[in-house]
Amino acid sequence: MALALEEARAAAARGEVPVGAVVTDAAGRVLARAGNEVEARRDPSAHAEVLALRAAAAARGDKLLPDCTLTVTLEPCPMCAQAAAFFRVRRVAFGAYDPKGGGVEHGARIFTAASCHHVPEVVGGLREAECAEVLRGFFRGLRGEAGA
Repeated sequence: MALALEEARAAAARGEVPVGAVVTDAAGRVLARAGNEVEARRDPSAHAEVLALRAAAAARGDKLLPDCTLTVTLEPCPMCAQAAAFFRVRRVAFGAYDPKGGGVEHGARIFTAASCHHVPEVVGGLREAECAEVLRGFFRGLRGEAGA
């Protein structure tokens, strides 16, 4: 999660919503890491999770990541949760919960849907307060609130 938080903070510094993601293999080696690049790429699908999953698969020369863990600072949205299922990751670990836009524990709950073809292990709430504060601080700064 420390590396995902680094990516989230770097994304915030670039003016992106601060979400960071890391993909590790079964031995814990980092295959890829990314932060949101939606604004820079002008691409609404350039979420940290999607970018990290694509880079990890490319690094492996394969389309599937069945022994890998996707670690992300925010509960994946439905698009990213479905991407994790399509990449067949073994585990999804996330920090802050996202009651409005999440797709794992909230909203669409992709991994509990009858149509989900692959259901990874899910671990939520890792360093939750720290991950949530990175997001809150970013949005406070956008609104120009004191304490940002």
